[in-house]
Order: sequence, then structure tokens, then C-alpha cells
Amino acid sequence: MAEAAERDETEAARKAFAMFDRDGDGFVTAAEFHKAMAELGDVHYTESMAQAVLNTKDRNADGKLSFEEFLEAHRAAR
Repeated sequence: MAEAAERDETEAARKAFAMFDRDGDGFVTAAEFHKAMAELGDVHYTESMAQAVLNTKDRNADGKLSFEEFLEAHRAAR
């Protein structure tokens, strides 16, 4: 049962990640995050704010989020 719930959670995170990963390269940049937030209705969200948020979850400090980093953040938000 727990295995199925984890699979469902991972699949939900993949769908959310795809909304942010606009170019499909497997990473979310501050520009992509900013654009997704604006489309979700947060028009006051700046790219600098997006970069600051990404930096808090970016474990390898490459300036973008991989799916694994995104999934970890998704799970921590539960």
C-alpha cells in the first residue's frame, strides 16, 4: 500500500515538474519557475524571487532544480 502511495506521489510530482520545466530538459530554471508562477496567477512573482526559492532547494548549487531536487521539496512540503 505504501509503495502505491509513493508511486502516486512521484507521478503527481512529475506532472507538476513538467508544468515548470518548459523546455523539457529535465531542469527548472528561475525563468521557467517565474513564468509558471505568473501563469498560475502570481503576477507579482519576480524572476529574482524565483531564483531565491530555487536556491533554497538546489542541493548541488547549479542554479536550477532537477526532478530529484523538486521531488525532495515536494515531499518536504507535505
